[in-house]
Order: sequence, then C-alpha cells, then structure tokens
Amino acid sequence: MKLKDFIEKGQVRKASKDVLLIKSLIITAENDLKFLEKINIDDISARKIMSNYYDVLRSIVESMSIIEGYKIYSHEAFTYFLKEKGEEIISEKFDRFRKIRNKINYYGGNISAEEVKENIEEIKEIIKKLKTKYLNHTNL
Repeated sequence: MKLKDFIEKGQVRKASKDVLLIKSLIITAENDLKFLEKINIDDISARKIMSNYYDVLRSIVESMSIIEGYKIYSHEAFTYFLKEKGEEIISEKFDRFRKIRNKINYYGGNISAEEVKENIEEIKEIIKKLKTKYLNHTNL
C-alpha cells in the first residue's frame, strides 16, 4: 500500500498547515512524556504506559503530517506516511508499536514491564530523531 491508497479511501485528507495545532500537539506530547517518566513501570501499569507512549509517538507523527498538508484518520496510514518520508526503519517500528497498542487496547493483550521498558527507549529515540529532523522551528 501507499499513502495515496489511504487518500483514495478517505482515511487521509489534504488539509492546510495549522501551525497552532502543530505546536499544541508537540507541547502536549512533551508534557505527556514528562508525566509518563514519573510513573513506575510494573506488570500492572505496563499496558497503559505502553499505550500512552505510543500515543505520544503518534502525536509527533501527526504533527509531521500536518506540516505536509495531511490530516490522517488511520493509525495504519501513519506507517505509510513515514515510509514516504524515507523513514523506512522508523515506519516499521511505528507499525510494530501500533500492533502492540491494538493488541492491548482492543484484544485484551498483555505486555511485560520489561518489554515496555525496551519499547519506551526505542520510542523516545524515535521521537527525538523525528522532532530534530522534522519539527524544528524552521519547518513551522
């Protein structure tokens, strides 16, 4: 699939670049990261923490898509957006995290605290890279 397939299905639409929304998403993501850093990761909190870290990553990718003039309504479409930006490895990781989140949120899946800790480190590295490369002030 390609991003254009999601556009044809109406799951991605052309939109104007909304700088206030972009900045709001970035600030919210940064605040969420600060909050999540304070929570102890154990086998009880692991599910929610994993889901929330994924949501922060998705917000960062959503900010990128808005800069490019897209409003994306499908989490899967974000994977293809990243691929078209040339971020093949990040797109694969994003899709893996999306599937973990879906398993947790929709199918009652579980995840260990240790796996969450490993995933969090990857997510934080991805967020840092994407913010530096795509969300600096010259892009906004």
